[in-house]
Amino acid sequence: MISRNDLYLKRMQKLRSTMIDMGVPALLIVDSVNILYATGASNMTIFSTRTPARYLLVVAEGPTVLFDYFGCEHLSKELPTIDQILPARGLCFVSSNGNIQESADGLAEDLKRTLATYSVNETRLAIDRFPLSVIDALREAGFELSNADFIFSKARRNKLPEEIEYMDEAMVRVQNAVSYFEAAIEPGRTENEIWGHFHQHLIASSGQYVSTRLMQSGENTFPYFQQCGPRRLKKGDLVCLDTDSIGFEGYAVDFSRTFLCGDGRPTSDQITLYQRAKEQLDHNVELIAPGTTFEEIANNAWSIPNEHQDSRYYCIAHGLGMSGEFPNIPFKSNTSPYPLTGTVEPGMVLCVESYIGSRQTQQGVKLEQQLLIEDNATRVMSETVFDDRLQGR
Repeated sequence: MISRNDLYLKRMQKLRSTMIDMGVPALLIVDSVNILYATGASNMTIFSTRTPARYLLVVAEGPTVLFDYFGCEHLSKELPTIDQILPARGLCFVSSNGNIQESADGLAEDLKRTLATYSVNETRLAIDRFPLSVIDALREAGFELSNADFIFSKARRNKLPEEIEYMDEAMVRVQNAVSYFEAAIEPGRTENEIWGHFHQHLIASSGQYVSTRLMQSGENTFPYFQQCGPRRLKKGDLVCLDTDSIGFEGYAVDFSRTFLCGDGRPTSDQITLYQRAKEQLDHNVELIAPGTTFEEIANNAWSIPNEHQDSRYYCIAHGLGMSGEFPNIPFKSNTSPYPLTGTVEPGMVLCVESYIGSRQTQQGVKLEQQLLIEDNATRVMSETVFDDRLQGR
């Protein structure tokens, strides 16, 4: 595994190459995951997702300047990807002390001054999730704006070999945390308590955070997307976990498993739901191969029985990297043309989803596998075993 600084430099090189290929001379980004990908710089990530007060300038053939929280310069000063660190302006009502427009205008002036310092005579700028006041101020200052999401989607969709090494390590650590979660599943414990075992061991192994609380039990397993709460588990409950973890070095790990609470045997209904979910998962995993088009995958996807259609998962599979990434592979529709063009490519990491729920029994099974697309094959990255009892064994 290469050093973190070497990893950051390789990602920055790929980002700049993508910018040049797409004719984008400069980026100004506020999204904390985009900043992390570009530079390796991290600072209060969760807080930064709701408080726009930290942003980054990347010139394709010029400098990289991080505008960080005041007093935080020391956090990133050793990173080889950053040429200069300057204080940022708060860009929302709270962080600007109510002076939103003044801060936005100040950012535009700071940017013009910084570009002039490096003799960069450029007004074309791709941006991501800045507040409307900043967009207006940048345009008023003469900048021609475009969307940076396309740049990052292109740069991040095919992983570098060095990134895969870090994603494999993240997977090992998250799977270890899942083993603690499984061991904690006991009747009488709350969903929150059991999920807490997973979260604790993730953080203890240098994980960053869990982006959702998708853990359910018993009647909370139907319909899907219910978050863990105070419900106490009962013997014989189904227990679903979607890891949704931002793990080692900021790389995401996303797989799902369903367990049975207690030492008893599952009901015939539970076995049926689980077997169907596993059949859907295995079938669709087999479709994911280098060179296969997204539409071919949708055409040949496992046929979901009518009784499960209304509660099915929203997509067949989705990309993964430092978060959910391109593509989201939708199901085929009988009423409209397939909306997604393109093919499965080496270097992509894809997560294949399955959810089979029953309105009649108020139970559901969630399963998911994380895959790496290699040059001539597909490798399953998530090796946590499936529940033998629920498979009827």
